[in-house]
Amino acid sequence: MKNDPSSENIRIIFKKKAHRGEHHGGAWKVAYADFVTAMMALFLVLWIIGASAQVKGAVSLYFSNPDFFKGGAGILSGSSKAPPSKEMLPLPDIFQNTYMVRAQMDKLQEEGKKIEDIIASQPDLNVFKDKVKITVTEEGMKIELIENSEGLFFNVGSSEVKSEAMVLLKYIASVISKLQNQIIIEGHTDASPYDGEGYSNWELSSDRANAARRLLEDNGVPDTQITEIRGLAAKFLKHKDKPFDFTNRRVNILLVIPKSGPKQMTPEGPSSHEPQAAAQVPLQAKSNQHKGVKSAVDSCSMTKSQRPT
Repeated sequence: MKNDPSSENIRIIFKKKAHRGEHHGGAWKVAYADFVTAMMALFLVLWIIGASAQVKGAVSLYFSNPDFFKGGAGILSGSSKAPPSKEMLPLPDIFQNTYMVRAQMDKLQEEGKKIEDIIASQPDLNVFKDKVKITVTEEGMKIELIENSEGLFFNVGSSEVKSEAMVLLKYIASVISKLQNQIIIEGHTDASPYDGEGYSNWELSSDRANAARRLLEDNGVPDTQITEIRGLAAKFLKHKDKPFDFTNRRVNILLVIPKSGPKQMTPEGPSSHEPQAAAQVPLQAKSNQHKGVKSAVDSCSMTKSQRPT
């Protein structure tokens, strides 16, 4: 075969086949997209947290009604629903009120927590721990001073403030005097009739509210900040199913959140409460009918104690 001429022209060629890496798919793209989306959401949240109330309201308004912010004519024919402007449109009153109220509620919650912390930290105030209830709503903050059966804040059947309650009111005054909210003070009794001649639950509730007013003013609350004193007797019971229960006897200190509109803070909550006449009990009208009774405006030393009220 050596001499076979056909074997001289044969060439053997070895080809190496390249092995490429296996295909891994696009799973990493999904993970990366999720990461980018999460970062965008994070920065949006940080921006909203640091934004002003007007910006927050504008963002809320945009998502509820995007056409409100559109100005000028677009590609499609049609008139604009809002005038073109490069400046931010004024925030509607409804959004201004909403965010103003929310900011006020947050502030009042902080101040209410301060009062609770003071009561918890002072050993001489431990007796009031479960008898001072603080609630914050859209209408304001309510500080309830709830009596016990023996008379915790006032002597039984009297408008004379006890010494321990004077200390408590001093601490409360130190907190609320720094706020700009107007203050309304309410006096409440239970449904048991007062036994004194010429003196009723109307006078007693009015005198207790007025005594609390005097102590707050004596401890730093400006007299211009307190706008109303209400003597409500037993017209707004805390426990309507137990009208004679001692927990109905209380004094409420209301810090009102200002807002536009006719709705105002009325006894024990929104303006739906009735009767309105009970919400505006005039102190002088009652005292004029009973000239022998001294109001707590002049003295907090009423000592009538015929029955717990």
